[in-house]
Amino acid sequence: MATYNSFASLNDAIVDCRRCSRLVDFRESVARKKRKQFESWDYWGRPVPGYGETTASLLLTGLAPAAHGGNRTGRVFTGDKSADFLVRCLHEVGIANQPNSDALDDGLILNNAYMTPVLKCVPPQDKPKPEELRNCASYLSAELTLLSNVTCILALGKIAFDACLRFFRGQFNFLMKDYPFGHGNQFVLENGMILVGSYHPSPRNVNTGRLTQKMMVELLNHVKGLSR
Repeated sequence: MATYNSFASLNDAIVDCRRCSRLVDFRESVARKKRKQFESWDYWGRPVPGYGETTASLLLTGLAPAAHGGNRTGRVFTGDKSADFLVRCLHEVGIANQPNSDALDDGLILNNAYMTPVLKCVPPQDKPKPEELRNCASYLSAELTLLSNVTCILALGKIAFDACLRFFRGQFNFLMKDYPFGHGNQFVLENGMILVGSYHPSPRNVNTGRLTQKMMVELLNHVKGLSR
């Protein structure tokens, strides 16, 4: 497995990755066909690296870039409904300097936080295959190694939560079933790292009321306190 001594070299490798042919075909097809409202956009159409402060003590992980969000804009949680909800909440608690995340040049700054998808390419129907997650695990592992100040991880959705657990299971001996996913479920790992689960800020969860702005703001305030 390759090792990276900087985020510059790691992110270059991520952006150039073509390991998963199904994901390459899908992300590039989306970038060619586009969505009508974004016809004037030059879609990114490549893997999407993380974003934020590399010295941060809080890490937010999500599943993957959205087809017409990160896959269009080139930045995680940017330009889609999930991003609108999440960044509005991040701004409310002071983790983001503004309530919107629209494009690479929109001025968004994260305060003591870094965001990354555990799968760097958008998967068809938002459903990655196990081998695709395994292929991408080395990038998450490299990010976690370089993010040496992180003390708390907020995993947005079960796939992101389990991906983080699999990384730490490579270091410590534990059973995945002993760390059940749930909104607000919090675990202190053997190395002192705190892993917290959250429902994903997807339109499905938000529109059905499974995840409300109040719930997310409360959880973000909590993890902000854990990562001071």
